[in-house]
Amino acid sequence: MTIALVVGASRGLGLELAKILHDRNFQVFATSRSPVAQIRKELGPDFPQEINIIPNIDLTQRDAGERIVSYLKGNLGLGVGLGETRKLDLVIMNAGVFKADTLENPNWEDLLEMHKVVSIAPLMVASNLYNSSLFATPSKFVIITSEGGSIALRTKQEGGGNYGHHSSKAAANMVGKLLSNDLYDKQVTVGLIHPGFMKTDMTKGVGYDEFYDSGGAVEPSEAAETTVEFIMKELSHDLSGTFYAPRGPRDIGQAERVLIPVMGKELPTPLPLPW
Repeated sequence: MTIALVVGASRGLGLELAKILHDRNFQVFATSRSPVAQIRKELGPDFPQEINIIPNIDLTQRDAGERIVSYLKGNLGLGVGLGETRKLDLVIMNAGVFKADTLENPNWEDLLEMHKVVSIAPLMVASNLYNSSLFATPSKFVIITSEGGSIALRTKQEGGGNYGHHSSKAAANMVGKLLSNDLYDKQVTVGLIHPGFMKTDMTKGVGYDEFYDSGGAVEPSEAAETTVEFIMKELSHDLSGTFYAPRGPRDIGQAERVLIPVMGKELPTPLPLPW
């Protein structure tokens, strides 16, 4: 059976990714910051019991990658044992934090938290999985990032602010690009994906719900479907280290202003995004 790990899967996009992969006959492991009993109670009876929850994973902590590996190998039997090799075919780093800030009022702790979860954790998880030989050959390592991490798409017309969000996503893109160089010959394909503007607690928490209609926001289940489709059908090894929007330019506010002069009026879907 094909095996997938979704890091950050207790709600929103991560939850929907785990459910879709389960529906596609993946054996799914999904991390959460909470204990198993609490998560299953919160998610209710519709959450598939076959999805293996890896509990108590806090990506702000330096040992998060070690804890994931320990749980996979110890509790779930991944790795080599009983004459069978069971490794990860797909890893999706989905966890994210978005806390608004301004030039006048940046928050040190918020900035650190965003960078730890968004850009440092993917490297630490990838390193621990690699050092423990848990990547299948071939396999895919996907970082859910954002068009907000594109420096080229930041314009004067859009303005400034949200330093932690944009800088942590840009750093995550760099981490993914460097991982693609290190892992290419190991047959691990690295993808960087902007899944789309979504109606989630995270975007609502920073006031983006007022832009849901004008910005074409979608439910996480819809974004998860196009994300998985892209990963399975479009993300070839030749595209390792690239940055894509599977849903195209529809919810990228500065796409027309920045990309049409370079790519022409008919922007493609999926859309390759600039760094």
